Amino acid sequence: MAWLKEIERIFRVMDCIPAQKVHNGAHMLAVEADDWWLETRQRLEATSEVITWVVFNREFMRKYYPEDVRGKKEIEFLELKQGNLSVIEYAAKFVELSKLYPHYNEATAEFSKCIKFENRLRPEIKKANEYQKICNFPDLVDSCRIYEEDNNAHYKIINEKRGKLQHNRGKPYDAPAGKGKQKVVDG
Repeated sequence: MAWLKEIERIFRVMDCIPAQKVHNGAHMLAVEADDWWLETRQRLEATSEVITWVVFNREFMRKYYPEDVRGKKEIEFLELKQGNLSVIEYAAKFVELSKLYPHYNEATAEFSKCIKFENRLRPEIKKANEYQKICNFPDLVDSCRIYEEDNNAHYKIINEKRGKLQHNRGKPYDAPAGKGKQKVVDG
């Protein structure tokens, strides 16, 4: 990934506008990938290895997604919890990391994906959604997101009401107007 940092450095020096960055970056990536494939193909042909999709995929992963990086991502996925993330942020991270697991990307794995996602939600969101038994991942994410938004809006209203009540009450140690003061009577 050093080449990506080099591309970013070049663009800073060139002071490119965003559209130029996209166009030039795509071209530079294509050139880099072409160079990699030419070298890899020559190496494989020199060893008389038949170049199949499996061989290409193995070489591609070795170059652009090494085993140690995959291992770290695997651990990150296994330990992923919602924590302080919003439901949307958590779902995006979940989808990104689940791509490493073919099991979660099969059409028949929708239920397993939902269970894994739901089990790592914050307790209040998990509890609100677990009785619905949603087996469709996008529907589950939407349900959790709506609950989170409604819950946040509810607590915001409560906190605003508390703030107004405390503001109107004054300080607890202040004596109410007129208490403890003697009235002066003209006489």
